[in-house]
Amino acid sequence: MTANVRVEPWSEGDLGLLRRLNAPELTTHLGGPEPEARVLDRHRRYLVPGDGRMFRVEVDGAPAGSVGYWVRSWQGEAVWEVGWGVLPEFQGRGVAAAAARAVVQAARAERTHRWARAFPSVDHAASNAVCRKAGFTLLGEADFEYPPGRWMRCNDWGVEL
Repeated sequence: MTANVRVEPWSEGDLGLLRRLNAPELTTHLGGPEPEARVLDRHRRYLVPGDGRMFRVEVDGAPAGSVGYWVRSWQGEAVWEVGWGVLPEFQGRGVAAAAARAVVQAARAERTHRWARAFPSVDHAASNAVCRKAGFTLLGEADFEYPPGRWMRCNDWGVEL
């Protein structure tokens, strides 16, 4: 378990990290890598807090991934959807679970929605383990569209805020 995990607000200098997180091996369960134009658009959105926030995950001061939360309408209710990505050299060390716990606390501090939810593919064992280790409760399975036009079977994990 990695003890020195921090989350910091997304910054202009994090574009290189976002490009590394867009690698084929890290986006297999998300429909594959995005084109450069979409990565640049995503980076611009991450820079402006709005209906949610994105953070850089650091381990001992080194960029290790991203984590964030954003508004999603789910089962007739607005919830915070939580998502993360961790670079390969930091995987398997508890980094994603620590980052997910930190971002749930940030979402809770917003005091706007009752739930934080995560929707990893039922086939993505590592992300499902992160949910469990971060304190989410498995609430069932659902069909989920991501990216737009691509349906997948996901687990619905939740933390009541």
